[in-house]
Amino acid sequence: MTPMGRPPHPLRQFVLKMHSRCDLACDHCYVFEHADQSWQGRPIVTSNDVLRDTAERIAEHARTHALDTVHVVLHGGEPLLAGRIRLRRAAEELNAALDGVCALDLRIHTNAVTLDERFLELFDEFDIKVGVSLDGDKAANDLHRRYANGRSSHDRVLRGIALLSRPQYRHLFAGILCTIDVRNDPVAVYDALAELAPPRVDFLLPHATWDEPPPRPADDTDGTAYARWLLAVHDRWTADGRPMDVRVFDSILRTLRGDSSLTESLGLAPADLAVIETDGTFEQADSLKTAFDGAPVTGMDVRNNTLDEVAAHPGLVARQQGLDGLAEECRGCPVVRSCGGGLYAHRYRTGSEFRNPSVYCSDLLRLITDIRDRHMADQSVQPALADHHLDELATGLGAGATTSLLDHHQLALGRELLGLVWHETPHTRLGESAWKTLTVLDSTAPESVDRVLSHPYVRPWALRSLRGDAEAAETAMRGVAEIAAAAALRAGLTETVVVPVHDGMLRLPTLGVLAVGDTAEQAEVRADADGFTVRAGGQTYEVPWKEPKVPAWQGSRRFELDGWAVALEDTDPWRDCHGHPAHPRLTEVEAEAWRADLTAAWAWIRRELPQYAAGIAAGLRVVTPLLPSADGSDISSAARDAFGAVAIARPATPEALALLLVHEFQHVKLGAVLDLTDLYDPSCEQLFYAPWRPDPRPLEGLLQGTYAHLAVIEFWFARRRSAVGDDARTAEVQFSRWRDQTAEAVATLAESGALTPSGQRFVAGMRETVRAMMTAQVGADVLGEARRAAEEHRLAWQAR
Repeated sequence: MTPMGRPPHPLRQFVLKMHSRCDLACDHCYVFEHADQSWQGRPIVTSNDVLRDTAERIAEHARTHALDTVHVVLHGGEPLLAGRIRLRRAAEELNAALDGVCALDLRIHTNAVTLDERFLELFDEFDIKVGVSLDGDKAANDLHRRYANGRSSHDRVLRGIALLSRPQYRHLFAGILCTIDVRNDPVAVYDALAELAPPRVDFLLPHATWDEPPPRPADDTDGTAYARWLLAVHDRWTADGRPMDVRVFDSILRTLRGDSSLTESLGLAPADLAVIETDGTFEQADSLKTAFDGAPVTGMDVRNNTLDEVAAHPGLVARQQGLDGLAEECRGCPVVRSCGGGLYAHRYRTGSEFRNPSVYCSDLLRLITDIRDRHMADQSVQPALADHHLDELATGLGAGATTSLLDHHQLALGRELLGLVWHETPHTRLGESAWKTLTVLDSTAPESVDRVLSHPYVRPWALRSLRGDAEAAETAMRGVAEIAAAAALRAGLTETVVVPVHDGMLRLPTLGVLAVGDTAEQAEVRADADGFTVRAGGQTYEVPWKEPKVPAWQGSRRFELDGWAVALEDTDPWRDCHGHPAHPRLTEVEAEAWRADLTAAWAWIRRELPQYAAGIAAGLRVVTPLLPSADGSDISSAARDAFGAVAIARPATPEALALLLVHEFQHVKLGAVLDLTDLYDPSCEQLFYAPWRPDPRPLEGLLQGTYAHLAVIEFWFARRRSAVGDDARTAEVQFSRWRDQTAEAVATLAESGALTPSGQRFVAGMRETVRAMMTAQVGADVLGEARRAAEEHRLAWQAR
């Protein structure tokens, strides 16, 4: 167990040292030129026994932890110096040991100066991917990557890459690793690498510590020279159409949207890498060699120790603690989830050791915030949906897994918006304290933070906070404290969180509100064994989780139906975003009536529209009651910025409620799709006829309405099967009318000339769903009645 009481994370990445010497004398090499000089006492080449024992240890670890894939890099020194026979032996041992256990991703990283066709034939036989070190054009590369006699290595590296780029070997090319030197022209370096058409480029900051800082230009007064160098590359890469992956930029974009990093130098993912030296000793990451002599040592080896023992080594465990493992000043940083404190080795300083920000702290802050701001403008931070997900959603459906994917990306967007609120608005003392609590919780109880950030009405709060007007800062800091308090209560955190009170109410998103009186300015909130305690305005409120009877407490009502958990939200002040007045707090009798109707409507959906049930169960977590209309007509709404919620005035029957649920959840899904994928040209200003609206609609409005009516058609198709008498006739007419008019709307969308290629594909999928419904037979009298209703609507629309 780790010091935090958690089992250590399993290891998935392994660097296997094949040879401990090199045929180049690069003066920036961390193996030979930095603090740790243990290479001098290592065997020159690894032995067959070490290869066998290593393979068995990796297989043992993979079997114990049911790993699906392990990643092994053959490394050095220069691994090609080990020769083809020894490299073949490594591949054979690893493949044999892992056969039937898990997949093997086997790679080699080389300087490529001796790479030839015989090596490539071997690599092709075992599907060994090849990464190459190259620092750019000849001038840039020769600053550091030379032979011991000073001779350039550039031409020989290019010859090796040319061999690797031949059609028969191109599939083996993993990419290029380039170490930055800010004296080099960033655009020239990028252009030289891009000309080689690698699938990926990895730009590395030169290894440095606070004891041995990186070289900087004399005019680098703000400590951002490396950020500016990388941003110049980023701009060139973007202008060039991003022809290859760039790991540092891709990792920043991934972490900004809540995904994992692609490199250990960014993000908060736990370390999962071990090194096996040529003598069989286990070490930590090679980059630690830059910190001090002996920094990577574990005192373990492949003969006597398991990889579980290695994973539990204090040095590795320290790099698996997320926010807990960072310096205090890092935890409250607005880009901490992307930066992650930087590469562990780069934090080292004698005395405080690794409990420091990165020596590149200023560079990382500038790099991440600038990339975030640039990509927020064109929404490229959001990930695009895969084609098969888009195709599935285009049918009007969306399985549980696909809807959960939308939910995942909405959570990432919520996290991003929370970070923007914190970064863009002035801080208060209470806000800073709450933010600190949130950062701690995000490490120790991230599921509690996610639960609160997934609340549909967090996003409306965040967008209001970012308006920049006089009320924005107060709204922002109050909301941060509310989110922190709610997450703390869900996690059972016994530390007190202080929250500003607004209009006499303490808001705890996902939990409810507490009326503390107009005189209270702030409330102290703390979890206890059976619930939580609030002190505000000179009063103490003890609220138990089970059967709370505190009159001032208005808790969220959560219904556990058969396969669907849904909250009836009648307390959150930010729920008033649906374009219709929200119903005030329901009485117990009213709430029970809602429970009964939701239970019956859900049973109807599961029975009659099972194709929609899984998506609703996965993505619809809140129903917000609305005030009824004056004329008794049904009212329902889905807010564009409140994923996971629909608002409904309670209708007369459970069947009508079922219709409103499936209808509005279509809007919820499509809104999430539009957050991820551009389906139309936003500059289109044309207005269109929508058969279900009295007013002309912009293109997105028509798209939303048409998509919702795919479910409406399905509802009436199912309803005509189950209804009898006059209800059956009504269902027949409604089905006929909305089928034909939805088909007309789909045609209007397809012919608008404003759809993107993804939009054309999406609308084509919608057309297929309608086309399948067109084969259903209806009576001539029903068809006539439906067409008369449609014509009356169009005439009224034209006469408006």
